[in-house]
Amino acid sequence: MTSPEMRREVLVVGGGISGIACARALAAAGTPARVLERSHRVGGRMAARPLPDGAEHVVDLGAAYFTARDDEFVAVVEDWQRRGLAVPWTDTLAARGEDGTWSSTSGPQRWSAPGGLRSLVADLAEGVTVSTGHSVSSVTPGPAVDGKAACAVVLAMPDPQAARLLHPALRASAAVAERAWNPVVSVALGYGHRGWERLPAAFVNGHPDVDLIADDGDRRGDGAPVLVAHSTAERARRHLDDPDGAIGPVVAAVTELLGLDDAPAWTHAHRWTYASPAQPREEEFSLDDDLIGLCGDGWGSPKVETAWRSGTLLGRAIAVRVSC
Repeated sequence: MTSPEMRREVLVVGGGISGIACARALAAAGTPARVLERSHRVGGRMAARPLPDGAEHVVDLGAAYFTARDDEFVAVVEDWQRRGLAVPWTDTLAARGEDGTWSSTSGPQRWSAPGGLRSLVADLAEGVTVSTGHSVSSVTPGPAVDGKAACAVVLAMPDPQAARLLHPALRASAAVAERAWNPVVSVALGYGHRGWERLPAAFVNGHPDVDLIADDGDRRGDGAPVLVAHSTAERARRHLDDPDGAIGPVVAAVTELLGLDDAPAWTHAHRWTYASPAQPREEEFSLDDDLIGLCGDGWGSPKVETAWRSGTLLGRAIAVRVSC
């Protein structure tokens, strides 16, 4: 039998924004929680990396931006804005139709972060107990993570990754079984100068290789001559074992679509095997009688705000159910 002393934490597997938001909600309710993140830093699919030349500019390779409509998330964003961590970027994006014609489309305010979107997850993680470089192999009945008993377990990750960890006897394994997700290869393109008019971003419909192009210097606010293109799922599937193989087709597509004269001085490709769910869910999170919780942008629509809200609501639900 597991002693009460051994079951003193909720273990949250995944240090993206949903996992960190979940741990914050648990801490706010007085429920101890620990985040286990396999990478050396938090961020998940809000990843950013420095420019190859060592400049302070970082390139967002995951989420292109975020929106804020939920009142509670709006308050979080306003706090980031007051502290200079997040800035309003644009409410108008370009769109290329399947017939090849370009137009403008207006929508909600898109936000960006001068320090890269990962910096916002890092800010939320302040005061949260996070173990980085911690890979998890299994979640078993109890619940337990790699044999360590937990008060409850949260899997804050795409369904296919959660499915690999969950013991088949757990109810949660059925909730994530065989759910399709789409991949993306994100390609950063660095140029010697800005050879394009202000974008700031463009949806590309009907193209075989590229879905989205974002002007990273514009969203960062420093004017760096850097673009980031997200491949189509079809192009990404061809390069899951070799993401650099997508660079050539994506560069060719960006060059043609934007009418560029120069080739990029450098490129960098990042594979997102599970970038977004093929179909959204109506539920915002899952919490079953095994005390296994599931959250992230796969619960609801695939947005940064959705991931934050999913983790926050799950954390509150767990706090009501358990006494660690």
